Amino acid sequence: MKKYKNIGIIGAGSMGIGIAQIAASVDCKVLLYDQNKNAAKSSLIKLEKILTRLIEKDRINTSKKDSILSNIIILDSLQEIQESDLIIEAIIEDSTTKKELFIKLESIVSKDCIFASNTSSISITNLASSLNNPDRFIGIHFFNPAPLMPLVEVVPALQTKESLVQEIHDLLLDWNKSPVVAKDTPGFIVNRIARPFYSEALRIYEEQIADFATIDFAMKEIGGFKMGPFELMDFIGNDVNYAVTESVFKSFYYDPRYKPSFTQKQYADAGWHGRKTKRGYYDYTDNKNSRMPLKDTNLLNQIFDRILAMLINEAIDALYLGIATRNDIEMSMTKGVNYPKGLIQWGEEINFSKVVKVIDDLYDKYHEDRYRCSPLLREKASK
Repeated sequence: MKKYKNIGIIGAGSMGIGIAQIAASVDCKVLLYDQNKNAAKSSLIKLEKILTRLIEKDRINTSKKDSILSNIIILDSLQEIQESDLIIEAIIEDSTTKKELFIKLESIVSKDCIFASNTSSISITNLASSLNNPDRFIGIHFFNPAPLMPLVEVVPALQTKESLVQEIHDLLLDWNKSPVVAKDTPGFIVNRIARPFYSEALRIYEEQIADFATIDFAMKEIGGFKMGPFELMDFIGNDVNYAVTESVFKSFYYDPRYKPSFTQKQYADAGWHGRKTKRGYYDYTDNKNSRMPLKDTNLLNQIFDRILAMLINEAIDALYLGIATRNDIEMSMTKGVNYPKGLIQWGEEINFSKVVKVIDDLYDKYHEDRYRCSPLLREKASK
């Protein structure tokens, strides 16, 4: 396997510096570039503080800290990235900006240098089309915070050479990550399958079936999720979550299964983005605690069954459409968003026929294409 020892990282935000930390930790030389050099220096200072805390927690020693920091070199100009074996882009989520960057890079680096994007929502095939040699382009999607989250989605473009997929998969294993391979479709694996966790919870709220706290309580108490959907949206940021939902919806040609919520748009428009703004679905100022859920067993089960059925249906449909293998789908949801168990396994345990009934009952009530069963789910339920 080709050795990727010189790793170029473009973008020194939280994701870029996180990826730099990962590569530097396994003794790669990291060439870090940001058009704002002060931002790169600031990120490196923050990383040094993070590493110091890891020493205090006995996670690493001083020698390891020094090694990681010495492996990261801040570049003065993009031209200095020419020695890279692999360049990972982690800049703004704008396809035009990304394409312009890759066009510049192709004139700087060797023909053997591999290009990768950390995008979570832009087509890898579309980005690859900007290159003269698109066969060397691939998606490598880390999850935030990158050093802590084990999952990485490897997404080949239509043009990507076949051998590169395995090379990057093996490289990420060497970086102590859990890579999965996804087809280049909107949302890849995680952001596609996880949509109902948020959207169906918002739908339940908008129908005045339950409030935020009760919906969150149902998913944690009955399902064993570490965070409820509204807590998680506040943690991620409503602006970020809404942007991903809107992107997936548009990319799927406005499929009603991925329709965004007016409630979430209003909260995003109001600047109520969650924890980072001290106000989201919950109020985080002055340690306020207004999260008093209703503990009606029937209501809680109704909420949980509805959201889980939609999640299982989405996971089964991803398998049906060849988005990823069963193992990669299950790993994506347990290691990418910390679900208590794989959704396909969950469907088997509760019986797929029950899942079909929940979704069919919703369709009978609303007559919306949003509530349509995957053909594979029906097939599994009939066995």
